[in-house]
Amino acid sequence: MHLAYPAVLSALLFCTGLYGVLARRNAILVLMSVELMLNAVNLNLVAFDVWLSKTAQDTLHSGQALTLFTIAIAAAEIGIGLAIVLAVHRNRGTSDIDKLRDTAEGSDTDGPDEDGPDDDGSRSDGPRSGGPESAAAPPVEKAEATA
Repeated sequence: MHLAYPAVLSALLFCTGLYGVLARRNAILVLMSVELMLNAVNLNLVAFDVWLSKTAQDTLHSGQALTLFTIAIAAAEIGIGLAIVLAVHRNRGTSDIDKLRDTAEGSDTDGPDEDGPDDDGSRSDGPRSGGPESAAAPPVEKAEATA
């Protein structure tokens, strides 16, 4: 078998996984796309190991050994990643990456609490006068990206 067949298949798998990582909004589909990319790398490692073993008599099969390590890392990654996604889904109610990013940025644009303690520890019942904090700034609206 020629080396070009598994190399082309591996490139197609990797490009499909890369598109899935960049275009998907669901965290579980992003994790699946990362797994697809790792499997493309595994296919490349095994194909080049078989191709190089034909030239050398005493081979160590290092490509296959690296593939086993990659499979172990992928299993740990999917286990931990899926646990994190499920915990976030339970807390936030969604696994949409854009909505999670918006909640992580925070929506507190009003500034410090006006009824909080002053610098000397005493409380004031109104806004401070004479400072830049006394002028109320209009809330900033976030533009939502659509793709």
